[in-house]
Amino acid sequence: MPADYNGYWKMIASDNFDEYLKALDVNVAIRKIATLLKPDKDITQDGDHFIIKTLSTFKNYNMDFVVGQEFEEDLSGVDDRKCMTTISWDGDKLVCVQKGEKEGRGWTHWIEGDELHLELRACGVVCKQVFKKS
Repeated sequence: MPADYNGYWKMIASDNFDEYLKALDVNVAIRKIATLLKPDKDITQDGDHFIIKTLSTFKNYNMDFVVGQEFEEDLSGVDDRKCMTTISWDGDKLVCVQKGEKEGRGWTHWIEGDELHLELRACGVVCKQVFKKS
């Protein structure tokens, strides 16, 4: 059985987020706001079905997916693009590949103790974020 991601997670660390947003061509005004935010993640997991809500005072973003099933992801809350997204298990890690305009775009989530780790990737840039279960 894969890891249990259910819960409410509060951001405690973010590294290289501005560079990641630059790689996605996010404009400077939005980047300045986004880098000040400390979003929470509210994750509901039922087997391979996930609903991940990223919540902040500026914008919220919801992902609803089944592991292993490709879907069209609307990233209008992020960088106003659409891409074809597939999320798969790699052991206990959730690995996302987003096929679209930006090369090498995706992310990986994993849990260590009471911390949720997120590695965001795009165009060779890597951002790392850590969330603590609350």
